[in-house]
Amino acid sequence: VQLQASGGGSVQAGGSLKLSCVASGRTASSYYMGWFRQAPGKAREFVGSISWGGRSTDYADSVKGRFTISRDNAKNTTYLQMNSLKPEDTAVYYCAGSNFQGLDRNYYYTEDVYDYWGQGTQVTVSS
Repeated sequence: VQLQASGGGSVQAGGSLKLSCVASGRTASSYYMGWFRQAPGKAREFVGSISWGGRSTDYADSVKGRFTISRDNAKNTTYLQMNSLKPEDTAVYYCAGSNFQGLDRNYYYTEDVYDYWGQGTQVTVSS
């Protein structure tokens, strides 16, 4: 499967962006999906995740209440709606898909369970 992320750009603090991640090669509903980000000089970190049918979502504390993950399996697309953006949200954002069938959603906070990665899309937030 291939993942293609898009929608990044430059915005001012307080603005919004919506990222998309299109999966090709297999039915998107087969994958638990996550979003990660990597700021310059920092390790990649978990942003959020969404279950196969979209019923369950989880978020990092740093984005909770500002970011929303959703998915449209009919379109093989996962979204990351980012509101109230802050300069510290500046990073390359990656979508990822996992084949892992874990019962504990905490598993999906870690990169290791993800099998497929998109190429990343840059988000820059200016103050």
